[in-house]
Amino acid sequence: MPSNRDSGFHSAAGLIRYFDQEDEKAIKVPPLLVVALAVALGALVLAAGLLWPTT
Repeated sequence: MPSNRDSGFHSAAGLIRYFDQEDEKAIKVPPLLVVALAVALGALVLAAGLLWPTT
């Protein structure tokens, strides 16, 4: 008998349905805010490295 190789999609179907739903109570963060915070944190780390060198 040939082995059934299509079982992976059936096991992942529940996860796809789970992550497809949005929660109305969740905090909605705009993507631009995430990018801006990442750039600001990167600049802060670089400034701290210049102001307080370790070597």
